[in-house]
Amino acid sequence: MPYMIETYDAPERAHVRQERYAEHLEFLAEHAQLLLACGAKLADDGTHAEGGIYLVDLETREEAEAFIARDPFSRGNLFRDVVIRRWRKAYLNGECFL
Repeated sequence: MPYMIETYDAPERAHVRQERYAEHLEFLAEHAQLLLACGAKLADDGTHAEGGIYLVDLETREEAEAFIARDPFSRGNLFRDVVIRRWRKAYLNGECFL
């Protein structure tokens, strides 16, 4: 069953996002086969990211925890909080899976 990983940036560590961005993109490319979707959560004015959402095709919470722990943003201590939840795919790209 897929997992949703929601991250919340620590505002005082916002510089980590810039410093590790290229490495983060490489990490995502290396794990593209696991990604159903992912992207940054933006501030309402769209000027900066405040965290992210990853929908990952993994079987266990432990795999989801290990995945986000290897992300360069995690290794750089960018996140103030990470929430991991099982996710049931109902609609994706306009297609119903129920």
